[in-house]
This record gives sequence, structure tokens and C-alpha cells, in this order.
Amino acid sequence: MPFEEITYDVDAGRAYIRFNRPEKLNALTPLLLQELNDALWEADDDRRVHAVCISGTGRCFSAGYDLGGAAVARRPSSSEDGPKRRSGATFDDDIWFLEKAQRLRMVLFDMHKPVIAKVHGYCLAGGTDIALLTDMVIAADDAQIGFPPARDLGVLPNHMWLYHCGPQWAKRLMLTGDTVTGRDAAKIGLVMKSVPADLLDREVDGLLARLALIDPDLLAANKRIINIGLELMGARTLQRLAAEMDARGHVAPGAHEFMESLREDGVREAVRARDSKFPDGRVRVDEPEIRDADGRFVEPD
Repeated sequence: MPFEEITYDVDAGRAYIRFNRPEKLNALTPLLLQELNDALWEADDDRRVHAVCISGTGRCFSAGYDLGGAAVARRPSSSEDGPKRRSGATFDDDIWFLEKAQRLRMVLFDMHKPVIAKVHGYCLAGGTDIALLTDMVIAADDAQIGFPPARDLGVLPNHMWLYHCGPQWAKRLMLTGDTVTGRDAAKIGLVMKSVPADLLDREVDGLLARLALIDPDLLAANKRIINIGLELMGARTLQRLAAEMDARGHVAPGAHEFMESLREDGVREAVRARDSKFPDGRVRVDEPEIRDADGRFVEPD
């Protein structure tokens, strides 16, 4: 099965899926999400595969969604009888497109076989939408994990955060768009574990090797009972609600201002201008966060 924006390999009971847009920091596109969906179902159907690893090529796991096309309004196809396709111009259109992307991601929750996210470098915005739907996240100690677009673009369309790190840390990260290191993410339960970056490959491969010793049907049974438990706690319903709440966030004045900046100044400048207001944007999990008037960390007296 040929792919353009991911790579897919099977070896020794393991399927390896790698985002393959290193020059774009593995920014997620509609094509990449579709290819990821196809590859995951292929792995789930392949009796040789016991477990799956998702990672990114180059400098990071994924820096988020590719915003290059976001500044260009969708153009509806039309006929004499009116538009034939959704354009994204209405509130319901926005929800519809968000749910379409969500269906592609939810394969991670629905598929029978376990999936590990191997996170290095940036895991931001849309990158977290993928990672936090996997069954286990193992991160490099120095990885940067967060959702900066919560500052001015919308609501996190994947709301597994609540189930991983609890309501208070979920709010702390969502309400500011601040990031945590892989090491601190492990402390609060946002990821399962962090290790030094030079040991990340060995750590993940070691766990995959252990999973490869287990009958895939037993792996499926144990994964699915836990995920059914999450469903009983509302996890699946919350994902659908997240798409609707994200559409609500898109009509906020701050979101309109960001999109205008995106159209006029381009992605790089719009993101730089947003994040420049939040210097030292990393959370300190178990140390005081004392900042000066500019928002930079200072050591307490």
C-alpha cells in the first residue's frame, strides 16, 4: 500500500507508522490523516501484527495541523440549484468538518490492537490529538507537549486530556496553551512514561517486543475492556462534544483576529505574534512559577 505523507513497515510482530513530513515538522494534513487511518486499519487486519508504534521523522513527533490552507476559505461547488457541497461557511459546516477529521483519528480508540506513541521534540496542537488517543505514550524527557492554539483559535478537538491528567491539570494546560516537558508530562499522567531522548527508541522497542509475545486476540480483549470503561465514563461522547465546542471557539473574537492575522501575515508570523505574548511558556509542575511583568520566569527571593 503506497503512502505519500507517512511510512509504514511491519517487522517482528510490530507495525511502525512514521509521519514523513520532516521539512514541515510533520504538520498534519487531510491526506496524512487519511493515510494514518488507512495504515492503522491495515495493521489491525494483519495477523502478523501484535502492536503498532506511531512516531515522527526528523526533529519531532508533530508540531500540529498544517495551517497553510486554513487561511484560504473553502469554496463550495455549486450549480443552478445552489451549492452542492459544504463550504465551511456555517456553524454546522464547521462542526461537520471537525467531526470528519475526528472520525479519522478515532481509529486509534476503536482498533483492536494496542498502539504506542513515541514522542520526541514537539508534540503540539494536532500532534496531541493523535498521541493522546493512543493506548500508551512514551516521551523523551525533553519533548514539548501542549496545545498553544487554545490561546486564540478554538477548543482542543481531542479531549482525552481529562482522562489522562485529571480536571485541574487539564484546565491548567488548556486555559493557557502552555506546554510541559515529557518528564513533567509523565509526572502528571499526561503521558505514561518519559526517558532520556537517546534511550527513547530502545524503550519503545522493548515494550513492543513484549507485546509481540502476547496473542493478538488477548491484547485486543484487554485493550477493549479498558476502552469500554472509558466509554462508560463518557470518553467517546466527550470527543463528539469537543468538536462542537471547537466550532463554538472558532466564532470567538480572538479566533477571528488570529485567522485575520493568518490571512494577512502568514502562518509563521501569526504564530510568532501569538506566542510572543507568552514567554517561558512551559509549565513548572513541581516548582514555583514566579514571573516578571513580561511573563518570564524569575527565581523567588
